[in-house]
Amino acid sequence: MLTARERIERQMADPSLVRLHRKLSRLKSTVTMMNTGAHPDDEQNGMLAWFRLGLGMRVIIACSTRGEGGQNALGPERLGPLGVIRSRELEEAARAIDSDVSWLGHGPTDPVHDFGFSKDGDATFTRWGEARIVERLVRAYRMERPDIVIPTFLDVPGQHGHHRAMTRAAETAITLAADPNAYTEHFAEGLKPWMVAKYYLPAWSGGGDTYDDEVPPPDTTLTVVADGRDPATGADYDRIGEWSRYFHASQGMGRWPKRPETAWELHLKLSVAGSHGERSILENLPASLSLLADIRNLPTNVAEALRSADAAISVALAAFPDRDAIIDALTEAAGWLDAVGTVAPEGFKELHGHRIVRKQREIDAAILEAAAIFERAYADPPVISPGGTATLTVEFGEGASDQWVGVLSVLPSGVSSSVQSLAGEGVLSLTAAADAPLSSLYLPAWSALGGNGHAHVEVSAEIGGRIATGTFDLEEPFAVMPAQSLTLLPDALLVPLGTKQTEWPIEAKLTGIDAPVSFKTPAGWMMKKTDSGWIASSTDAVRPGLVELEPQIGGRAAFQVTPIAYRHIGRTAFRAPATLKILSIDLKLPEGARIGYVGGGADRVGQWLARMGLDVTELDAQSLSGDLSRFTTIVVGIFAFGIRKDLAAATQRLHRFVEEGGHLVTLYHRPTDGWDPNETPARRIEIGSPSLRWRVTDPRAEVTVLAPDHVLLKGPNAIGPEDWQGWDKERGLYFVSRWDDAYEPLLAMHDADEQPLKGALISAAIGRGRHTHTSLVLHHQLDKLVPGAFRLMANLVQPA
Repeated sequence: MLTARERIERQMADPSLVRLHRKLSRLKSTVTMMNTGAHPDDEQNGMLAWFRLGLGMRVIIACSTRGEGGQNALGPERLGPLGVIRSRELEEAARAIDSDVSWLGHGPTDPVHDFGFSKDGDATFTRWGEARIVERLVRAYRMERPDIVIPTFLDVPGQHGHHRAMTRAAETAITLAADPNAYTEHFAEGLKPWMVAKYYLPAWSGGGDTYDDEVPPPDTTLTVVADGRDPATGADYDRIGEWSRYFHASQGMGRWPKRPETAWELHLKLSVAGSHGERSILENLPASLSLLADIRNLPTNVAEALRSADAAISVALAAFPDRDAIIDALTEAAGWLDAVGTVAPEGFKELHGHRIVRKQREIDAAILEAAAIFERAYADPPVISPGGTATLTVEFGEGASDQWVGVLSVLPSGVSSSVQSLAGEGVLSLTAAADAPLSSLYLPAWSALGGNGHAHVEVSAEIGGRIATGTFDLEEPFAVMPAQSLTLLPDALLVPLGTKQTEWPIEAKLTGIDAPVSFKTPAGWMMKKTDSGWIASSTDAVRPGLVELEPQIGGRAAFQVTPIAYRHIGRTAFRAPATLKILSIDLKLPEGARIGYVGGGADRVGQWLARMGLDVTELDAQSLSGDLSRFTTIVVGIFAFGIRKDLAAATQRLHRFVEEGGHLVTLYHRPTDGWDPNETPARRIEIGSPSLRWRVTDPRAEVTVLAPDHVLLKGPNAIGPEDWQGWDKERGLYFVSRWDDAYEPLLAMHDADEQPLKGALISAAIGRGRHTHTSLVLHHQLDKLVPGAFRLMANLVQPA
C-alpha cells in the first residue's frame, strides 16, 4: 500500500481539473492513430501529445518488445527484470500523454523480444519471425481500428534492425488487415477486417549519436503543426512530450529543449483517398461526430442524433470547469449516442460502431470525473499468494454521497471477492484459491481509460438519470505471486578445473511462508544441509561445463522474486525459477592482484571478480580520494564516469595511479557518459559515433588476434579460438574509433559485409603502469557464464 508521502506526491502531480480537461478533450475527435515502434522510448512523444491533447485523437503506442535487451542507466536490472521496468516506464509515459499501449511482444521468452542490436530488418526477422510479427500487427489493427499509422523510424540502412523490421511489418500488415482471406482465425475471436486509411512515414532522419541513416528521408507531403499550448497546463505540447519521455529513466531520457518542437514533417505513403496534397492530417477522415453525420445515405434521424451529440459535447467543452454544466451537457450527448447505437443501419455500425462505443465510454469517464465519484482503490496487501487473502478498498469521492454507486471488482483467475461494505467506501474481501495461477509479468495492453493490471474496479453511478460506468486502476498493481521467494547466495559457482576444493557453502534465504527446501542435483554433485546453510559438494572429479541444481520448496519448483522499486514507476517485481549454476572452467588467476572496483550500478563485474577468487574492494568516494597504491589494478565499470561524480573528480588521481605503476581497466562507455576523449582516459581515446557504426552485433563474429604475444592475451590464461565461442547477444559496442599512438589494438572483428573494427580492446604502457580499455560486452558474458569471458577478464586485471 502506498505511503502517505507517496499519495501526497501523486495527488500533487495529478490535479483534478487537469484530469477533467483530459477526459473532455478526448471527446473532440473520433479518429484513432497508432504509432509503431520496436522498443519502449521509440515513440515520438511531442507529436503524439499534440495529436492526443491538441486534436483529441485516440493515440495508441504499438511496441514490439519490452526493451529487455537494452541497457539500464538506473541500476543493475537487466534482461527480464529490465523488461518489467521498461514496460512500466512506457505505461507511465503513455499516462503522461493520455494514450494507450498495445504490446506485440511478451518478454524475453517470447520470440518477439529485444535481443540486443541488429543492423538490418532481415536479421531481426530471423529472430522474431516475419510472419509472426506481421500477424500480431494485423491483429492489433483489427482490434484497435486505427485510421492513421505512423512508425517512428525508417527502414533504411544505418538504422537499428529492430526499427527497420517494425516499420516494414507495419506497412505489410495494412493490406493484410483489410483482406478477408488473411488470418481468418481472427474472425472466430470477433475481429473483422479493417482498412487503415492513412500510412505515413516520418520525413525526418533517425540519425544521431546512435544511428546513421544512409539515405535521406522521403519528401514531406504534410507538416503537422502544434498550434498554441495545452490549455489545461499551459505547457508546450513538445514539453509535455518530454514529461512523457521523462519516464524512460532507465534509458536516460527526459531533456529540456530550449525551443520546443512545434512541427513534424510526414510523408503520406499509403492512403485510401489517394495521395493528393493534404492540408491537415485529419483530411478525408471522420474526425468528429458531425463529420460522421455527413456520410452519404445515412438516415436523417441518425445524422441528426450525431450532430446533436457533437453539439452537446461542444457545450461541455465550453463549460469547463463548471462541473454541473458539464454533466448536463454530457448526459444529453450520451442520450443521443444511445439513440445512434439503437437505430443506426448495420452498415454504419460495421464501419463506425466502434467510434460510437468508444465515445460512450469516454463520456461516462468524463461524467464520473466531473461528478467526483471515485477517489482511489487499493489492495492490502497488494500482492497475494495462492491460498492467501487481502482486502480491496474503494474510496469514493465527495460527489458519491448523493448518488447511487455500485462497485464490481475484476480480479485475476483463481481470486474471488465478497463485499463487506459499501457504506461510505467499498470494502471487498479477496481470497486466492490454493491452485490460483501466478500472474503474468507482461500484460498485453495498457489503456488510458483504466482497467489495467491484473485487477481493477468498475464503478457505476446514477447521474442525471443515467447510469455511468467507468474502470479504475488500483494505486499499486495487484498480482498473485509465489508464497515464498528463495535467494541463493551465491547463485552461481565458478569452479576451476583441478581445484582441490570439493565443498562450497551456499546460503539459501527463504522469505515468505516457511516450507522445507530441497535440491534436485545432477550426477556428480550433491547438496547437504548444515546448521548454517547448505554445502554443495562434488562427488566425482569436476568436468568442464555448466550444470544446474534445482531447488524446490515443499516439493515444488522454487522461485526467486526480485522486488523492483523506482520512484517514477512505483513498486513491482520480477519472478524467475531459482537455480544454482555451477560453471567448471580452466581458469588461472593473476598472482598478486589486488583489485579496486568502481561500479556505476549498471553491471556486476565487481561481484564476478570476487567469485573468481580475486581480492576485490568496492571503491566508494572516500576510497577514491584515499591511497590507491594499495591496489595493483583498478577496474571502472560501464557508464561509471557518467554516473559517479566522485569518479569524474578522481580522474587525475587515476592517471597518477597509472603513471606510478598501476593498471587501470575501463569497461565500455558511451560518448555521453562523461567521457572526454582528452581528459578521461590516461591518453586520448575517442569513442566512435554514431554507435551503430562502432559495434559488432553478431556474437559469433570471427575474432582476429592482432597481437598474439601481448601480455594480456598470453597469460595467465592463453586466449585461443575456444574463448570466443558461446558468446551471447553481441561481441561489443561503443568501440573506440581513434586513439593515441601509445595504445596498441589487440583484436579485430566485424559484422558480415563490414570492415574490421580494431577498437574492441586496446592497451598502452604508460609510465610504470598500464591503461587498458575494452568495448567487449564482458559484463553480459559474465552474467551468462561464458567461460572465455572469465579467462579474458582474469588476464585483463593482472598487475601492470
